[in-house]
Amino acid sequence: MTDISMQYLGIKLNGPIVVASTPLSETLDNVRHMEDAGASAIVLTSLFEEQLALESKALDEDLSRGTNSYAESLEYLPDLHDYRMTHDGYLEHLRRCREAVAIPIMASLNGATSGGWVRFAKEMEEAGAQAIELNTFALVTDRSQTSDEIERILLELVSSVCQAVKIPVAVKLSQSFTSLPHLCAQLEDAGARGVVFFNRFYQPDFDIETLEVRPTLHFSTPSELLPRLHWAAILYGHINGDIAITGGIHSAEDVLKAIMAGGSVAMMVSALHIHGIDHIARVLADLRYWLDKREYASHRPGASRPALLAR
Repeated sequence: MTDISMQYLGIKLNGPIVVASTPLSETLDNVRHMEDAGASAIVLTSLFEEQLALESKALDEDLSRGTNSYAESLEYLPDLHDYRMTHDGYLEHLRRCREAVAIPIMASLNGATSGGWVRFAKEMEEAGAQAIELNTFALVTDRSQTSDEIERILLELVSSVCQAVKIPVAVKLSQSFTSLPHLCAQLEDAGARGVVFFNRFYQPDFDIETLEVRPTLHFSTPSELLPRLHWAAILYGHINGDIAITGGIHSAEDVLKAIMAGGSVAMMVSALHIHGIDHIARVLADLRYWLDKREYASHRPGASRPALLAR
């Protein structure tokens, strides 16, 4: 039988499918179910997602005041101490997840400034997180703010978090950066062990009946996988860190494409919301069938990517 184990962020995983940050991981029953279905690791839902209702209210108020209300667009997220209960609840859930399952549990940290986020990263590590996925968000509305400044702030944040913890840190990026290869190299220098391609942001939508602003995010489709494959293939072999692919992973075919493009893992969320958590087991069965039929000894990037290029 084909060996489907992988290495991601220096952690040995029993397979290529990682559950990305999702509200599904907010209950211990679901976390256990994910492990039983074959998930090799779980990225817990992030603090940002737990604050959507409050952010929606803040966004509505900010839009009513105009974009000038953003004194620093990268710092629009409320300060961590404003959500102490959520903060404590997150850490307790993290501890319980570590006790409940054997697979790695990774924390998701959303933020745009250091300070409280660095303290929270330390507390995540102390609570048992085996890695941190740093998920930054930049809503740039100031015409005087340059792309260099945006990247400088990001790199400072990554560096401060990486210096604060001993566990590996991956950075989840958007597609909007000017030069991804250069940025990824700088992120490595800042201490990041990997990058995640790509983020899918909640976008403000306007309800014309209630006159409210609502954050929206639709399930991904396999068509969204293409730019992620494109950039993973470009960067594979040119950066030392690992590449994770998220967004558009729905089937064994998608997982294979992600690995062939150079991804260390394929992260799945939308497919689990659509088909249920047991979908992981079905995808893994299809993956093993494909690999065994072609007599692959391994599906790691170094083994399967050259095979793809030779076809």
